[in-house]
Amino acid sequence: MEVRIGQRVSRGMLPLLALHTFSEYYRSDSKPPVTAALIAANTIIYLRPSLFDSLIPPIQQVWFNPHLILKHKDLKRFLLSPFYHIGEPHLVYNMLSLLWKGFQLETSMGSINFASMVASLLLLSQGVTLVLSKSLLLLFDYDKPYYNEYAVGFSGVLFAMKVVLNSQSSDYSYVHGVIVPSRYAAWAELLLVQLLVPGVSFIGHLGGILAGLLYVKLRNTYSGSNPITLLVRGVTDFLRWPFKFLPRRGRITGRGTVGTNRGWRCQTCTYDNDSGLRSVCEMCGTSRGVDGLSSFQRSSRLDGLPLDELRRRRLDRFTRSPFVY
Repeated sequence: MEVRIGQRVSRGMLPLLALHTFSEYYRSDSKPPVTAALIAANTIIYLRPSLFDSLIPPIQQVWFNPHLILKHKDLKRFLLSPFYHIGEPHLVYNMLSLLWKGFQLETSMGSINFASMVASLLLLSQGVTLVLSKSLLLLFDYDKPYYNEYAVGFSGVLFAMKVVLNSQSSDYSYVHGVIVPSRYAAWAELLLVQLLVPGVSFIGHLGGILAGLLYVKLRNTYSGSNPITLLVRGVTDFLRWPFKFLPRRGRITGRGTVGTNRGWRCQTCTYDNDSGLRSVCEMCGTSRGVDGLSSFQRSSRLDGLPLDELRRRRLDRFTRSPFVY
């Protein structure tokens, strides 16, 4: 079944991507916003809706080509080519991989650190690929295979993210049905993808792996904050600044009672209850009164029994009751 979306005709994979992404965010407690924004950006660029048509350059102007980038100092090709994809399977496969990796990394790192990491990996993977292509030309005279190669796609960044994700792992992973140590999963996937999928950019994927290794090395040796992290945090703080002057309202939820959660002591058995929202003593089951005293105590005081006598009777009843631990 074909469905027209924007300027593209989808053959059913894009709706499945949207459904899978929605289900993952719906059932997960964490809702990583940067991962969602990256998936949305890649999808919008691929679909090219008429609303953004004037803002999105055509793919012919953003192909990653080392020769054109170095000759014309074309930063547009250097920065934008990862967000373009040549077909629906290419986009969907990369976005599903981004969804899985992004959920794990952004949840553990935080959105700001994850955003700065993705930006760093994008710059590093593009830069390493560019250096590799130029080096192969100078050392081995590899002109057409790599230096004049055209490539697009987010897979270079995804390979770098895979290296970061598995850098400290001692487990094993499945790579297209092959069990390998997780630390070497990116290398195994590089070889298997190159053998099984024709037309993929070997130098681009290799650049992503090397960029991931370089990022991990720099992160382990440099104790200071990532400059890109500081930049992202500064931008977010600047955007939040006007909202600091707005009057703050109390949070209203549909669960429980809004108010204090301080503990209280049962005046009947002297047990300290941790939750101020609990209206019944956890130890003796006596209801808590409005003024903090138990209803059993108030009614018993009317009977004229002293408080010490009430406590002694309560303790005697508990010592006679069998408990199983």
